[in-house]
Amino acid sequence: MSDSTRRGFARASAAALAAASYSRVLGANDRVRLGFIGLGNRGSNLLNRTKEYGDQQITAVCDLLDPLLDRAVEAAGTNPARYKDFRRLLDGDDVDAVVIATPDHWHALMMIAACRAGKDVYVEKPLSLTVVEGRKMVEIAAETQRVVQVGIHRRSVPFCAEAAEIVRSGEIGPVTMARCGVALNQWPNGIGSPPDREPPAGLDWDLYLGPAPEAPYNENRHLFLYRWFYDYGGGQLTDNGVHFLDLIQWGLGKERPQAVTALGGKYALQDNRDVPDTMQALWEYPGGTQVSFFQSSCNAAPFSNTKPLLAEFRGTKATMNVYFDGWELVPEGNSSRSFPARGPLEGDAGAGYRDSFSKPLEARSGSGSADPLRHIRNFLDCIKSRNKPNCDVETAHRSTTTANIATIAYRSRQLLEWDAEREEFTNRPEANARLHYDYRPPWKL
Repeated sequence: MSDSTRRGFARASAAALAAASYSRVLGANDRVRLGFIGLGNRGSNLLNRTKEYGDQQITAVCDLLDPLLDRAVEAAGTNPARYKDFRRLLDGDDVDAVVIATPDHWHALMMIAACRAGKDVYVEKPLSLTVVEGRKMVEIAAETQRVVQVGIHRRSVPFCAEAAEIVRSGEIGPVTMARCGVALNQWPNGIGSPPDREPPAGLDWDLYLGPAPEAPYNENRHLFLYRWFYDYGGGQLTDNGVHFLDLIQWGLGKERPQAVTALGGKYALQDNRDVPDTMQALWEYPGGTQVSFFQSSCNAAPFSNTKPLLAEFRGTKATMNVYFDGWELVPEGNSSRSFPARGPLEGDAGAGYRDSFSKPLEARSGSGSADPLRHIRNFLDCIKSRNKPNCDVETAHRSTTTANIATIAYRSRQLLEWDAEREEFTNRPEANARLHYDYRPPWKL
């Protein structure tokens, strides 16, 4: 038997064993017993959406704050067990799968621990805080044969799938540019600059920090606002940007950029965040495509002439605009015309020249809802079938890596060439030190 055959047999045997052991615990028509870890804004939203399905039961909840636990227990309506330490929840035999909606710096350790405890996992985006974490998560999911769904929920949204398929089919022609971004206005005070203080009563701040560097308690480093600190998140680039970049890579059929750069800074806001308030990132993909992401926290005007976009694909035959509630395809009306060189646009001739660039021959559109409910349904179905979910861990790792290497480019102010197969930078080896960070003891990856 060859080595490759032996490895294939071993993988098949492991998969069969996992499916068999699962079937002994949960029949196809039984309820999936769920534990929720992290019950803030996103966690409570997922819990409330999940309980709409009758083939699940919320049997455990975990958070460091008693008020959030109280709210979750009441919302669940199933008298779930309460935990403050996620390890105790994972030790129990009353949970088949967990939903992880904690700050980003906890995603890797919790997902890995859950898989090793024999639990299937729904983990929120971004998958990981670092590229090294993401690759380890992929490896552990495969090793343990667990179902891992990542909360890039537009992978389960029909109109997003339609838009991606149209772009990938070549209908809009070769795509040389695609873009996405986030525009909001928090000027001038942003999230503010509250002083450091003692943690609220009952909060285990040391456990909250976990693998992250030691830091005094600050209310902006906790709950929703943790996103604006590099110890726990990556700002808009990893928070919303991972959603948008995943959609772009899905449409392009390209998951591996070959170069990245980014510029930005705190240009206007007066607060204590350490992520930029203004930033632009640019990636180059094999085959001749540029992808860009912009973040503006000081001006909320949409970056299109219509309404805010999830993503824009600019092809040689048409432009695909994907919005939060649908898509629009606008074919090029001028691809077969040639224009002589002209001087300044003046008078009627100039107006006609301008107008010729704004008259599409036709437009098509599709619409729908980007609610995460379908994504949760897919997760529950895959727990039972053992099929690969719509946003499996490898797919999410690719999209999260795209955002994470842009963060490295921004923080190092460099153009970085990326070897996506080996997952390392080739022109600036010193930048590879930023692919992970030293965990605070006793935590280990």
